[in-house]
Parts: sequence; C-alpha cells; structure tokens
Amino acid sequence: MDSMQLDGQLLKQMIINGSIKLRNNMERINQLNVFPVPDGDTGSNMSSTMASGVKALLSVEEQSIGQVAKLLARGMLMGARGNSGVILSQLFSGMASSLKGLDVADPVDFAKALRQGVEQAYAAVINPVEGTMLTVAREGADKALSVSDSVSSFSELFHLYIEELEMSLERTPDLLPILKEVGVIDSGGAGYIEVILGMADALDGKIYEEALTSKPDTLTAPHINLDEIHGGRDFGYCTEFIMQIEKMDEFSQKDFIDMISPLGDSLVVVRDENILKVHIHTKTPGDALNLAQHFGYFINLKIENMMLQHTEVLLHQPEISNDPCECGHDHSRILAPKIHKKYALIAVVTGEGLKDTFIEMGCDYIVEGGQTMNPSIDDFLSACEQISADYIIIIPNNKNVILSAQTAAKLVEGKEVRVLPAKTLAQGYASLTMFDATQDIDKNIKDMSSHIAHVKTGEITYSIRDSVNNGVQIKKDDYMGIFDDEIKVACPDREQCAKELIRSMIDEHSEIITLIIGYDVPEAEIAEIKAMIEAEFELEVDVIEGGQDIYSYIISVE
Repeated sequence: MDSMQLDGQLLKQMIINGSIKLRNNMERINQLNVFPVPDGDTGSNMSSTMASGVKALLSVEEQSIGQVAKLLARGMLMGARGNSGVILSQLFSGMASSLKGLDVADPVDFAKALRQGVEQAYAAVINPVEGTMLTVAREGADKALSVSDSVSSFSELFHLYIEELEMSLERTPDLLPILKEVGVIDSGGAGYIEVILGMADALDGKIYEEALTSKPDTLTAPHINLDEIHGGRDFGYCTEFIMQIEKMDEFSQKDFIDMISPLGDSLVVVRDENILKVHIHTKTPGDALNLAQHFGYFINLKIENMMLQHTEVLLHQPEISNDPCECGHDHSRILAPKIHKKYALIAVVTGEGLKDTFIEMGCDYIVEGGQTMNPSIDDFLSACEQISADYIIIIPNNKNVILSAQTAAKLVEGKEVRVLPAKTLAQGYASLTMFDATQDIDKNIKDMSSHIAHVKTGEITYSIRDSVNNGVQIKKDDYMGIFDDEIKVACPDREQCAKELIRSMIDEHSEIITLIIGYDVPEAEIAEIKAMIEAEFELEVDVIEGGQDIYSYIISVE
C-alpha cells in the first residue's frame, strides 16, 4: 500500500496493536495515580474500552476507513469505562466523524481527524482540566495538523505526532500541581501514548502476536434459580449478536422485544441508532436469528451450548451471586418482575453487605462496580433496558463513574434517566434517605442532590508506595485517611489512622456518623473506634458491615 494512504484494514490492525500495547502496560498506567492507593484504574478502564472497540472490529472485512472508524467508535462507546475510558472513546468518535465517507485517508485527512477527536473529547467533559489526557491529545493533534501537508509518509507523521505527545506528557506536572507534588505524569495521557505507539508499530510492519482477550465485568443483582422455571438445567444456547438495522422504517425496539421475548430468557436488547445488540438464552437460536435477520444483517454473532458448559444462570433470590456465567456474558437482571412503575433506582456498589444495604434502602438494580471496576456505558444501558419505569435514577457512588452514567443516560430511549452526582458510597447511601416516590423527578433530584452536598466522606486504605501528598509524608504499607479527596493522615496503625481521620471530619454541625466496614476489620477495633466517637463527640453512630475490598472504612458524617 502507498505509505501516504491509510485504509480500513490497516487502521483495524493499528487499533488491535494499540490495544495490545496498552494492555501490556496497563499496570504501569494504573500506578501513575496521584494517590498511592492500591486501586488505581486508569489503565484498566482505558484498556477495557480499547478492547471493546477491537471486539467490534474482529470480524469486519470492511476496506473503507470511514466505516471501520465508525464501527470502532461504536464499540468503544458501548464499552467505555470510567472518565478516562469515556474520553478515550470520544477521541476516536470524533476521528470517526471526520473520516466519514472516506475509503482511504491521507496524512492531512488523518491529522484533521485527530483534531476533531480532540474537539469532541473536550466537549464531552463539563469542566475540562489541563495537564490531563485532553491536553496531551490536543497538543499532539495540533502538531500533527501543522506538519501533515509536508510529511512524506504516515510513518513520518506518527513519528512527529508521538514526539509531541511525549513532550506534552512530560509537561503535564507543570499544568497540574498535584502531579508535580506527587512526582508523576498524567496517567490518561500516558495510556493514550501507549495506544498510539502500538498503532505506529503496525504502520512500520511490527504486528503483535499476542491474542487479545477481555473478560467483561458483571452486573450483580438478587436472583432466582432458573432450574425452577425451566424444570432442569437444559438452558439451551447462549446467543449473542450485533446487527445493523436496514429496515429502519419497519423496526420498533419495543415490538422486537415483544417478539423475541417468548424465545428465551436473560434477554438484553441495546440499540444505538441503526446498530442493535442482543443477548438471549434460548433453545432455538435459529428462530431468534431468523427474526432479527428480517430487519437487517449481522455484524457479529456467537452461539454457545450452555448444557455442555454446565453453566448455572442465577437471577432473583435472597442472595447475590458474583460469579460470572462461564459463557462470559452478563446475566444479572432486575431485582423484581417487570412490573411497570414510576421510579426505579440503579446503584453502583461493591461488597456484599453494601449491596444488601442499598437494596434494603430501595434500589431496584445493583451494578457491580466501584473504584477498581468502573461499569461501562453498555452496563448502564443494559440495566436501564431491563427496567420498566418512567424515570430511572442512577446513583454512581464514584466520581469516575459519573461520566459513563451520564453518557449512557443520553442513549436510553423511552425512559427519562437522571444521574445523581453522588461521588462516594457515603453520599449515595445518604441520598436514598431523601428519595420520595410520591414526588416528581425534579423535586427528588433536587432534594437528593442537596442532601449529598452536606455529606462528608472519609476513607481508610493502605499505600502501595512511598509518596508525599498535600504535604503528608506517606510510607509504603502505611494506612491513609482520605477526606473529601485529600490525604489527611498516614500512619502504620489502622485504628489510630481511622480515629485521627474521624476527628478531622467532625465539627459542631455534625449529627450522624456512619461507619461502613470492610471485610478485613476485627470487631474489637470497630468497638474501640465507636467508643471513641461516643465518648468524645456524643454522636449517633451507625455501623454497616459493607464487606468491601481495599477500603477498611468508608466514613460518612452528616
């Protein structure tokens, strides 16, 4: 191929290379965290997002770069996790918009696409911060655009592009003071460069051999045993397909769901414009495919015999199952039969005790996730699809999940979806006390949002490296007390660390303190901390056995 032209198949190979390169360096990216916490997830989120894009391309033989870029953007959007994953997906989505209609791209076309990707990514972030992946991508795209009409090959364009990206990354600590204090570069920018380095290697003929796999995170919810419904373990076939709808004038998503529902269980139907994603457990996969094919053609499909796999699928029982189905798909469902209701609440939670608590507080659907496992946009779309309600309120419980939830909310059809700005589990838990199903949606969102604004959140976790943050000296394996996104205390004794953090959180306006306990904390330690609070502050103390990993204590002060 002419080195001044880029077609769809070469772009596909470049993306696969970029995804593998990022995954191989994922842990290094995770560790570029301004907090030395054990659950940095920027690399994981970006890698998962890239893997979703690759999955959308694996069976595609399309030669047009415009079409390949479009399919890539759709796949990445559906699989985007965390803020970094959503921003990454928007960079490629903007590129796809710029490449629309092109069979091949020259360096000028591609550089313009890089710039449009930057513009779309900036537009997706309400308050863009410089010194992040956005800055790195913007400065790199500007450089690429400035030289695109003078380079002699795509390899030269990428060489100059990467050179500027790496210099921009080195400048990120000068733009974001916290990076300089901690002594790290921006993790999102570093992850983006790994993708581009992999793409450049593919241009130069260096194709990575490693197979690309991805294990999706699962949503979890109370469940029922399908053995009781079907009278045995003969569940038939796990059938999943992605198709392009050709007969848009004949297609109704609601009618399609009504037609395919009698064919099986565990049904998930997600639509994005003319792309339809379907998952169903059925004894007659041919019937499901014939029905779908009436409306268009398949982009990708997969059928697995669940009887041979000895797969047990669980839905709604008093317990919650975390075990993913061996077929690799998400089988969690709504907490109750599909009775239409005015409101439904979706919460992102990890930890068995916390899941139980949020369900008891009125949540209809639990999305498994949190800091170390940010749900994807597709996870939220699937959850919303399975709920029959006029209004759905998503409670993210993590600042890195809000953007994914907001993006998914815009894609849901037929229901009004609102995202509560709950950045912590403590805020989300407190917000549920203000929900009133008799009020209208605007009043509920206003009351719940107002309440969480007065909730202080503290967390106790441990350090994975020596560091300094906000003037606090931290040693590896120290316990750290984090209060509203600032490390306030660090010491080797967990109980002492928790007590000092709590003292810094309580003031004369404090009335209630809630301790959400991790899985590894002994009762004697909890009793000592509770006694200290009652003796020194005479506050009401509520203790919840959360069972969460990483964070020994999540502390809420209201």
